[in-house]
Amino acid sequence: MLVLSRASSRPQRRRAVSVGSLLRVVLEHGPLPRSTMARLTGLSPASVTGHTAELLALGLLTELPEATAANGMGRPFLPVDLDTSVGIVAGIHYAIPHATVALLDIRGRVLVERRIPHGDAGADRIIERSADALAGLLYEHPQGDRLLGIGIATGGWVDRDHGTIIEHPMLGWRQVPAGAIFSRRFGVPALADSHSRALVRAEQLFGHPRSRESVLAVFVGNVVDAAFALGEQVHHGPRFQAGSIAHLPVAGSTEPCSCGRVGCLQATVSERRLVRRAHQAGLIAERSVFELVDIAAAGDPAARELFRRRAEVVGRAIAPIADLLNPELVLLVEPGLARLPDCLATLREAVARHSATVTDPDRTVLMSSFMDAPLAMAGGAVMLDALYTDPFTVLAFAEAS
Repeated sequence: MLVLSRASSRPQRRRAVSVGSLLRVVLEHGPLPRSTMARLTGLSPASVTGHTAELLALGLLTELPEATAANGMGRPFLPVDLDTSVGIVAGIHYAIPHATVALLDIRGRVLVERRIPHGDAGADRIIERSADALAGLLYEHPQGDRLLGIGIATGGWVDRDHGTIIEHPMLGWRQVPAGAIFSRRFGVPALADSHSRALVRAEQLFGHPRSRESVLAVFVGNVVDAAFALGEQVHHGPRFQAGSIAHLPVAGSTEPCSCGRVGCLQATVSERRLVRRAHQAGLIAERSVFELVDIAAAGDPAARELFRRRAEVVGRAIAPIADLLNPELVLLVEPGLARLPDCLATLREAVARHSATVTDPDRTVLMSSFMDAPLAMAGGAVMLDALYTDPFTVLAFAEAS
């Protein structure tokens, strides 16, 4: 099992922090000369030179042709940039109806993804199918022989340190060692985490720059949960249970919840409830949220009203959380809002109406940067976060396996 630098000695942790910050600066601003890297990171020129040499040797950075300043003044320099040919990472996401298996480059770009329905399979068979699908993608992809690591994301309760899905009530999973299973099969590091926490780190690494100040992410699907980060530190909480908002009470809701109560947030706004109501109303033939989004986006008034009502409830639920945490950004992962701007406007209005701190919802409440492939990104971001935090540990594990 991969153990990140937080469990290493103090000098190793300091080195990992320095190298990780250098790599992230190149990700955000590259190509860069070493002098600019030193200025942006606050590291000494000697440290930048040494760490850059190490990252070049690992294949994560590459030197570009000699360049000069835009004004033609000063000595020529060799800029460095990320080298995406170093390899790829895999992203696995387990939703209620299906698994998403994807390959991403080290800039967080989804190269290919595949969806595998669960059917009636249990955890062992579902993981086996997704591993088989990953093996197929690696065989088909030109960079498939250079797999750096595997990230696994899902809802529910996930222990990131041990790569274990401790409990996912809606899938019926308990104590599933997903990280260890994938690591044994593919011989590379494999980590697991909550999809909301993973998408927060994806946003900070590859998405909106303001998310690096503070960010609240809210995931609304069949599972409803959240994540919060202050600076670049995502809050995991004791035993990795931070972000559990599924059972927040919703005023006026009488929807029964699996916990035995009524009116819980997840039971009230989940995709399952939305799709069930649409099916009962004859709006959709299959119980598919994607079909419902399609007809709503095409203008069906009844379908749009279902999404509008859900947006209102979600906005009211977010408001007190935003007041408590006062984040720079509130990011939403919700398939309907991405294609229904009027529903996003409804949600923003609800947040502003019920919040004492969100005075500019158009600037504060945004969609995730990754709504074109949120589940693939969630899985991949678990491993990409580790790579940009401590590249030595990740690559050393992969090379030793």
